[in-house]
Amino acid sequence: MTEPAGSHEPTSNALADPEPSVAALENVCTRVLATGEQQEQLIEALLTLARSQRGLDRREPIDLAEIAAEVLEARRPEAELRGLTVDAVLQPAPTVGDARLAERLAANLVDNAIRHNVARGAIQLSTGARAGHAVLSVRNTGPVVPSDQVPRLFQPFQRGGADRTGTKDGQGLGLSIVAAIAEAHGAWLRASAPTGGGLRIQAGFPQQVSAPLTLVLPSHSARR
Repeated sequence: MTEPAGSHEPTSNALADPEPSVAALENVCTRVLATGEQQEQLIEALLTLARSQRGLDRREPIDLAEIAAEVLEARRPEAELRGLTVDAVLQPAPTVGDARLAERLAANLVDNAIRHNVARGAIQLSTGARAGHAVLSVRNTGPVVPSDQVPRLFQPFQRGGADRTGTKDGQGLGLSIVAAIAEAHGAWLRASAPTGGGLRIQAGFPQQVSAPLTLVLPSHSARR
């Protein structure tokens, strides 16, 4: 994993010192653990992406409302730590699919909404049944995203950069994994960049399995 030039200097100095201080050793351990965690997350993300692109091995009854509730509960502390307001309206959204992959899709959308937000921003999460589809919608506030840049965010290793996110969290795979999971389920995926800033992303899973549906990515609504 590439790091900025000179980022290894403190580690190298500590290892070269025959009598390193406790603080120096703690710094080395922290850096090594952080690098290992980042590599583990990247490997896990790549495996999920590959698995999604391979298609589904099994389908089982799932409810996007239950999945979204569990994801939101797990991530609420981080949202609160960042001063974000979360509004959730979770109506039943039954469908069939791979529960683990559906959970990852929901988690990646919520993570994206949390990390690419503004201070004291907001997140709106909703689920429900509409036109024969179980729909999950995640909307957040944030810096303005040019509408012509939205499709690029769903490509692997693409991030909006500090201008959009204010942070460099993540590996640039979150939304590409969302797209792959949606396609594996025959679901449609729509994204828009409101003029006021942020993103709105919706995923619609077919409630009855039939021929694969077309993945639609993205729509460019100019307003919320």
